[in-house]
Amino acid sequence: MDQILNKVGSYWIGQKANKQLSSVGDDINSMSSSIEGGAKWLVNKIKGKMQKALPELLKEYDIPVGIFPLDATNYEFNEETRKLTVFIPSVCEVGYKDSSVLRFSTVITGYLEKGKLVDIEGMKTKVLIWVKVTAISSEGPKLHFTAGIKKTRSRDAYEVLRDGVGVDKF
Repeated sequence: MDQILNKVGSYWIGQKANKQLSSVGDDINSMSSSIEGGAKWLVNKIKGKMQKALPELLKEYDIPVGIFPLDATNYEFNEETRKLTVFIPSVCEVGYKDSSVLRFSTVITGYLEKGKLVDIEGMKTKVLIWVKVTAISSEGPKLHFTAGIKKTRSRDAYEVLRDGVGVDKF
């Protein structure tokens, strides 16, 4: 009788332990969805997911590495939906060697495709006035920015990472 009770007790304790461990896993998953960009990498690291550097991801999709400011190092990328979310510490502008200027919000989103970043939110360029950039596509030595109209620029101007200059508002 003692052996049967020991087995039943062991089974019951094992089931409780599995539920508790599962609960911890669920807590980590829910915590990762509620933590803002800067700390998500830690949760992903705990969960065993290594994230490549943003410039490496951009190269993989044939997007110039300097399209985002230098301090845009934290990001999320969903490989299934291809949604990219880039986090920047503060609103800033970046000037490029072709005299173009991009302004960035603290969160930029878009969908990454081979040679394209589309449905962009959180990025503007100056074309007489500040205009929302909705898409960027890469075609050989040229980059096409869609901001109301399609503007073609030299790709090499965006191949170098540059510091952003802080501004008051997006």
